[in-house]
Amino acid sequence: MDFLTRLRSIASACWPWVRIPFWICMGLLFGFVLPYTLILNKRVQDRFNDLVFAVPTRVYSQPLHLMPDAPMNAATLEVELTFAGYVADGHGEVPGSWARQGSTYYISSRGYAGPDGGELPKRIRVTLGSGVVASVTDLGTDKALRETHLDPARIATVYGPKQEDRSIVQLNDVPPLLVGGLQAVEDRDFKHHIGIDFTAILRAAFADLRAGHTVQGASTITQQLIRNLFLSRDQNMGRKLNEALMSVLLEMHYSKTRILEAYINEVFLGQQGNQAVRGFAAASEFYFGRRLEYLRPQEVALLVGLVKGPSQFDPRRYPDRALARRNLVLDQFAQTGLLSPDQAKAAQATPLGVIADGQLPHDRFPAFMQLVRAQITNDFDEETLQQGNLSIFTTLDPATQLYTEQSIDTAIKGLGKRGDDTQSAAVITDSKTGSVLAIVGSKVPGDQGFNRALDAQRPIGSTIKPFVYLVALTQPGRWNLATELDDSPISMRQPDGTPWTPHNDDNQSHGMVPMVDALAYSWNLATIHLGLDVGVPRIKAFLDSFGLAKVQPGPSLLIGAVDLAPIQVAQMYEYLASDGHALPLLAVSGVVDGNGRTIKRYEVESGQGEYQPAVRLVTWAMQQVAIYGTAHSLADSSLAWLHTAGKTGTSNDLRDSWFAGFTGDRLGVFWMGRDDNKPSHLFGATGALRAWQELFRKLPTTPLSPAPGDGLEMAWINPSNGKRSDPGCEGAKQVPVIAGSLSTDSEGCFWQKVGNLFGSGTPAPSSTAPAPQPLP
Repeated sequence: MDFLTRLRSIASACWPWVRIPFWICMGLLFGFVLPYTLILNKRVQDRFNDLVFAVPTRVYSQPLHLMPDAPMNAATLEVELTFAGYVADGHGEVPGSWARQGSTYYISSRGYAGPDGGELPKRIRVTLGSGVVASVTDLGTDKALRETHLDPARIATVYGPKQEDRSIVQLNDVPPLLVGGLQAVEDRDFKHHIGIDFTAILRAAFADLRAGHTVQGASTITQQLIRNLFLSRDQNMGRKLNEALMSVLLEMHYSKTRILEAYINEVFLGQQGNQAVRGFAAASEFYFGRRLEYLRPQEVALLVGLVKGPSQFDPRRYPDRALARRNLVLDQFAQTGLLSPDQAKAAQATPLGVIADGQLPHDRFPAFMQLVRAQITNDFDEETLQQGNLSIFTTLDPATQLYTEQSIDTAIKGLGKRGDDTQSAAVITDSKTGSVLAIVGSKVPGDQGFNRALDAQRPIGSTIKPFVYLVALTQPGRWNLATELDDSPISMRQPDGTPWTPHNDDNQSHGMVPMVDALAYSWNLATIHLGLDVGVPRIKAFLDSFGLAKVQPGPSLLIGAVDLAPIQVAQMYEYLASDGHALPLLAVSGVVDGNGRTIKRYEVESGQGEYQPAVRLVTWAMQQVAIYGTAHSLADSSLAWLHTAGKTGTSNDLRDSWFAGFTGDRLGVFWMGRDDNKPSHLFGATGALRAWQELFRKLPTTPLSPAPGDGLEMAWINPSNGKRSDPGCEGAKQVPVIAGSLSTDSEGCFWQKVGNLFGSGTPAPSSTAPAPQPLP
């Protein structure tokens, strides 16, 4: 009691002196510090909840399908393996690795679970033949495999309410060496402090005093995370107090595991243009081109070392600094027992191994991802997408995507100065299934801006003509490929009273010409006469069946006066490439939830097909386009063996250049032009076709058969009346016709031969192409 009495006496004596400072402090506490702390606390919780508890949705390419006789070459196989995060370690024994011996590859797959069931991990031997897979062998059982799939590449990770592209990982997926090494180098007392490490502060202060300048930092991982999320790097007292207070608040609400996971996903580790490289997963892709879980110790050490200064130790700009920093981190790994001294020494002897052209993973395929989002949102509500935790399996083929980007780049550069203002887009599909394999929306790979493949509505020009001829050929009693069409001048009055006088690209008319030649040479006048005979409303109705909007039924429609995006042109040509099956273009194959259950599969069951005989006739005619018509450069090149069916397209005043062509299993649609709609001075054959050729020089594919399809027969026809003729008759032309559509009787040419005896006739022509040289 004496003690308490004395204490009260002292307090009473001191009160007059301390009461003013006391009430000032209390006022500051309840009037500023406490409200300010509550505001900071809410800010920390709101931001951290959005960041940490948003479970990502992962987006994958299609699995690599390997089976004997499938088209494949060494370059493409290695591109596919690289995209999927496989490492060439020279042995191919560890899951996710491969080795090559001549034309034989040893691959250890990781296995995967997907909408098709997936596959178990296995070690396989793949032997390549001449442009195809010769054999696939399971090395575990030494048995030949009819087919197998390798796990797909992760092409994007989206999360949060806006489904933003990010590359984030959960702590369980992070290599233990990275988790331990990060703490060993940046914050050894991470598991024990409250967000601020007072011991580290004293240690750093002592070191700085000894050195006379700042030599050691004292920021904890929690403080660094707060700095990355909320604060600038200004060195002032206000910022430091905020950092300390927010760090303590963060530690009060969240576990060390969640804080470390957030740090691993948010720490700044570099710069790509105006975009920050945030998180170790993104940095792994950016510096090494591989997923985080497949990094080697020396690569982990480099990334950990970058935390101290991504600009100062940038391995591309300052490789010597980066190497020294990496080796110092490896020493610390050894000192803390994360690596043995021998392991650290071996890692220090390796080069940096940084790739030259690193890309952030979420920058890689923006045009394709736009189509994925469009198709996914048709089947999943916003709430489901916000919750995330989905695995979306797409149809993207990484090698096809890369080759398409490269083909456009090569073609644009080949234009010289014209290429500066020229843009391009492309859509590549599997012609048998309608799966979209690649989309390019800009001549700049990874461009996040305007997606020309999906959103650029441009006049398609002569690319529409095969569909005009298709509608006609559905009436075999009236038209066949040898039927003569009128290519004479035409003049019509438009609804506004102005005359419409179209012309051919060569500004000539060619009289009466066989239908197949009219298509091969892309003669406008013959096509217009044919379309008017068929009926523009019938042709419009057929085009409407593809879901096209705003197709005007005027005669200019017959030569391509309709604005479409490349994806829409690809949808139309998919009908031809798939032998008359109306297959929707799909970018998503299935969706799997967080428990591994398939919740949606995207499959197309093709029916019996429509107008197949006419489709096969048009396909054969389009092959003549590539032999002697406007795309004859295909037959003149090393790609002649593909027997491509294709069509060039050029809009008015040379504004747009198009080419759509397909082989036995691949369809490619390319567009080139200018965004300002000024003339590009490119025909279909001098722009888009060249990009198509660049792609198919690299892309493994199967040829299209040069023979007429089932249900057709070759026949000699007299074009003047469309009836069978003897091969030796003047003007006779050999073309495929629908079996049974013509009488079996052949017209003779007796009077022609009589005339020839007296010198009034001309030698009978061969079945080869006419003489005129087509415009490109």
